Parts: sequence; structure tokens; C-alpha cells
Amino acid sequence: MPTDAVLRARALVPAGRDKEDVVVPTSGGRYDVHLKERQRVAVYWEEEVSEVRRCTWFYKGDKDNKYIPYSETFSEELEEAYMIAVTLDEWKKKLESPSREIIILHNPKLMVHYHPVATSDDWGSTPTEQGRPRTVKRGVENIAAEIPSGEPLQIDHLVFVVHGIGPACDIRFRSIVQCVNDFRNVSLSMLQAHFKRAQEEQRIGRVEFLPVNWHSSLHSTGVDVDLERITLPSINRLRHFINDTILDVFFYNSSTYCQTIVDTVASEMNRLYQLFLQRNPLFKGGVSIAGHSLGSLILFDLLTNQKAAPEEDEHSEEGSRTTSSNRGIEEVKDILKKLELSEYCDVFEKEKMDRQALFLCTEKNLKEMGIPLGPRMKILHYISSKTEMQDQSAAAPGHSGERGAEPGSPPQRDLDSTDDGGNCQYRDVGLGQVSANYPQLNYKPTIFFAFGSPIGMFLTVRGVKRINPNYSLPTCKGFFNIFHPFDPVAYRIEPMIVPDVEFEPMLLPHHKGRKRMHLETKAEEPPAAVKEEVSLINVGRLNGGNRIDYVLQEKPIESFNEYLFALQGHLCYWESEDTVLLVLKEIYQTQGITLDQPLPGSQ
Repeated sequence: MPTDAVLRARALVPAGRDKEDVVVPTSGGRYDVHLKERQRVAVYWEEEVSEVRRCTWFYKGDKDNKYIPYSETFSEELEEAYMIAVTLDEWKKKLESPSREIIILHNPKLMVHYHPVATSDDWGSTPTEQGRPRTVKRGVENIAAEIPSGEPLQIDHLVFVVHGIGPACDIRFRSIVQCVNDFRNVSLSMLQAHFKRAQEEQRIGRVEFLPVNWHSSLHSTGVDVDLERITLPSINRLRHFINDTILDVFFYNSSTYCQTIVDTVASEMNRLYQLFLQRNPLFKGGVSIAGHSLGSLILFDLLTNQKAAPEEDEHSEEGSRTTSSNRGIEEVKDILKKLELSEYCDVFEKEKMDRQALFLCTEKNLKEMGIPLGPRMKILHYISSKTEMQDQSAAAPGHSGERGAEPGSPPQRDLDSTDDGGNCQYRDVGLGQVSANYPQLNYKPTIFFAFGSPIGMFLTVRGVKRINPNYSLPTCKGFFNIFHPFDPVAYRIEPMIVPDVEFEPMLLPHHKGRKRMHLETKAEEPPAAVKEEVSLINVGRLNGGNRIDYVLQEKPIESFNEYLFALQGHLCYWESEDTVLLVLKEIYQTQGITLDQPLPGSQ
């Protein structure tokens, strides 16, 4: 048990109260230890209960690298025999362990544990002293064991992590809980390495990462039994693997099972959020979400269908009269210029006429504004043709309506928009989504992180060729698309916003502050003018005007054969220091806290 948990256990036990009644939170509050039952229970997810021991006696063999504790019952027997030997000064005492092994107490400094010659049999064979003995030790003094000091108690930010297809999340077939544990451990080491000053000044604690599991809920619906009936008996292991993993993509594209998945993810994140607040009542930080592979698509679809709070709508209506209204008036000016009616711009500006208001105009309204018959006919014809095109697009098969867009904000859901006089078609990002009732989250995520994400591919397949630069997720202002260069499942987002300019994704700096050597040798430094041009590219509002696509640096060994390391590239994010550092940097940047030393090449 970490030392912070030990101290808390002592603090929680009032004088005169039985210590064994106490429940002690451990591992950053993710587990509770029930002292009476000697059990360690997971708080936020389902996990088999593990045993907890009060360790007082230990043994260690020649080839063992650590001391192993005896059971509490046998430790009590050893302690009793030891105290009698010390009191009476009678040594050479022999004890038999539950596994019929012999322990001999020669003196206080020499106690040994012998293996039995044979295991117990039906004839009751008695073990004898034979073989190389193990060392027996009383107490924890002078044991070279690294007892973890525990995690910082202060939690600055909460991140929910949603897995992709299948029950296994990495190449070692580990669960989402184990992979997120790795991600969290890497984050603690990155905090010590890159936020040391803020830690010493006690301005930061840590970021908590909690896993969100939807696979088990989906496959507990009985669908596995139905699949088993129709699965061919040949190549059994491969077919079972496909049923348990690859088919998750098809399940998500089925309206029946898509509803199960989005309900599970949303309800689980809401449940975890409420439970976290109950256990951390002083928490004042923000909440972000992260998704790997298909998990990122699930989160993206959920986020596009969130609704901003009514008070935010009112605030945005007031604030957007300087942004949205001004932008809308500029759009009207562009339309008038296209119709060669620029001389009437002042009239429309005086009436505070934006694009939405223009499309609501009737001939009577235009006549009252003093617009002559000829210009009136041009404007009405333009409105009529555009409205007709929108109706045809909305009636297209698979269109999901207006989910994911806010009422009264046309730039976010216009199917067609005119840009620089060209006819550029923007489709609602909700186009082609599976028909489902997308639940609402109980919080507004600060940032959405996508790891190895197929979002761009799914949007394209659904018919979304371009994302409107004015579009942003209704309740989440940050969006980072992070991928390994050899990840076969990952796709970019920025080319869907800026299709006419070819530019590379942002190269994620190495966590040690340099570019990997093999990349430095083969990279040619672009001219300063080109670098400046790339940095000035407007990638829209999806990430608040900041870059969205970030690519990891491949390791030297990976560069020899990108096909060989493709699968590893899709599963590398859990232990990637560079990925974790970007997540921490962006989270703490929202709190005004920066890295001790800026990394070269970072935004």
C-alpha cells in the first residue's frame, strides 16, 4: 500500500475505534481498501476483488528479486514462536508452513525456510530439510523495496478515455483499464520532467484519467449468441476474433447497436463524472475527453449532437452580434457583390441584415427598404435558388437533419456557402450519421483528443467532403487529432477544412526536446517563407483557430519497414511520452500553466 494511503488509514482511525472498520482510498482514489475484509475494490470500473495483506514476515530465495510476504495467519504463528524464543532464549525452533515447508528459527539474525523434498501425498509424507534455504525476515526494516509514495492528492483536470474496437487495446491484448493505467503513469513522469517548477510552487497536482468501457455492454446484449449460430466452424480463432473486434465497426453503423453504444458511452461518462465529484467534492477543474480509434468517432458524433445551455445561447446571441452578426453582414455584402448590387450594401448594413435575415426576406420587406424592382428580383431569385438547393440536399438519403448545429447559427449548418465568389459546398458534419437519439453529457468538455482516429474517413464516406471553417463543436472548443505516421486507421482532418492548400500536419516534438536523429538527417529545412505560410494557414474554428492534426515521430527501427510496424503504430499511444506531453501541455495551457522549457517546434 502506498505510504500516503497508510498515513490516511492512520488518520481515519479515531482513538478507541476498531481499525478494521476503516475503508481507505488508495491509488489516487481509484481503489478502496476494506481493512476488515482485507480486500481491495475498484471504484470506477468492474474488476475482480484483490487480496490485501498486513505484511510482518517475509521470505526470499537466492533467485528472487524481492521479499514475499507470508499469509497473515502464518505470520501470527511465526510471531508467537519468535516471541517465545526471545523470551525464553530457546532457539532452533521448527515450524511447518501451510504448504508443509519447514521454517527454522536459529537465532534473531538467522531464520531460514526450507523447501520440502516432495509435495504432500496420500500417504502423508513428511517434508525434510533439503535444498538451498530461503532467507526469512521479520518486519520491513532494511528491505530494499520501493514502496510507492503515492500520487499527488490535488487533481487539476479529469479526462475520460474511450477505447476502440474489441476488448483488447494494445498489442499485448491488455484491457482499457490497464492501458489507461500506463497512460496515467506516463503522465506522472512527464509532469515531474516538464512541469517541475509548477509542482515545486504547488500550482499543479496531477491529471486523472478514467477509462470508459462500452464493448462489454454491447456484447452482453445477446448478439454474440446470435453470431455464434451463423458463424462457420472453420478457422475458428480467426472468426471469433473478427466477431469480437472487427464487427464493432459494423455494429456502430447499425441503428440498433449504435444506440446501445452511444447510450453506454454517454451514460458511463456521466456516471463516472458524478461519482468522481462525490469522491472529490473540492474538485474545481475542467473535464476533457479522449478516444482511441473507433472510440474517437463515437465521441465526435456525440459532441456534434450536444446542445449548448440556454443561458449560453442568450450570451452567444448577444456576443455573436459582434461576431456572428458582423460575419453575417459581411456575407450579405459578398452576396450583393456577386449579384452586382454593391451600391445597396449600406442599406442592408443599416437594417442590420445578416445572411439568415436575408433568407427570410419577402418582396414586401425589400420594397419597404427602398430596393428597386430589378435588384429585388435578383435578390429574390438568389434566395429561391439557394433554398431549393438546401431542400434537395436535406432530402438526400441518410441525411441526419440538423443535429449538431445550434439554432440561429447558419454558418455552422449551411449546406451550401459561397466563398470568394466560388461555389463551395459545405455539408453538415452530421450528414450520414446513423439515426440515433444522441444523449447529452452533464458537462462541457474542455478539449477532445483523438488518437489514431478514422473520423476524417468516416465523414468522407458519409458524404461530407468539406467542413465549414466556421464550424465548431457546440460544447467543446478544443480538438486535437493525434496519429502515428504508419497508423493504418488514422486519417487527417485539416485537408477537409482547407482542401486547396497542401501542407503537412504539425510534427509533435520529442519529449526530450529534439527531433529524432534519423528524421533530422533526412529532413530538409523548408525556406522561411514556406514555414511562415504554413503557420498562417487558417484551419477554421474546430480547434479555436489552432492546428488540429499532429503527427508523432516514428522510432528509428520503425522507419526500416513501415508495413511491419503498422499495427504497432495504431496501438502505440498508451505509452507514448510525446502524446501524453501534448495532452498535458494543452490541458495546463487552459489554466495558464506552461512547460518549464518550451519544446522546439511546438505551437
